[in-house]
Amino acid sequence: MSSFPNLDPVQAMLAQTSLQNTLFAANSRYYQLATRTIELVRGKPAVYLERRFLPPSSSFQVLQRHTVIQGERLDNIAAQFLGDPTLFWRICDANNAMRPETLTETPGRTLDITLPQGITGAPL
Repeated sequence: MSSFPNLDPVQAMLAQTSLQNTLFAANSRYYQLATRTIELVRGKPAVYLERRFLPPSSSFQVLQRHTVIQGERLDNIAAQFLGDPTLFWRICDANNAMRPETLTETPGRTLDITLPQGITGAPL
């Protein structure tokens, strides 16, 4: 009998190996999160992501600071400084923001633009 009841064969194989199946791109904040399975009513499994916590701001190296202007959007700031608007979450993490909109709702706020978490180096 399988030790992975109610999983499809591919999922069972992946669970037995070091291969990780991910639905998220490498630039996603959810990329390295593990999945868990919970058994629902009548034994039906439901797969979910582990909870993601904001990393400590001390794990980021500041490259520069940006002052928010009226009407600015976080995705545009990410595109300008990180080269990819979908990396807005890196600015959120570096500035301890659970809600992205809080970072741009007050003109004059200063945002840290950082290297990815855990990466160190000299500012350019």
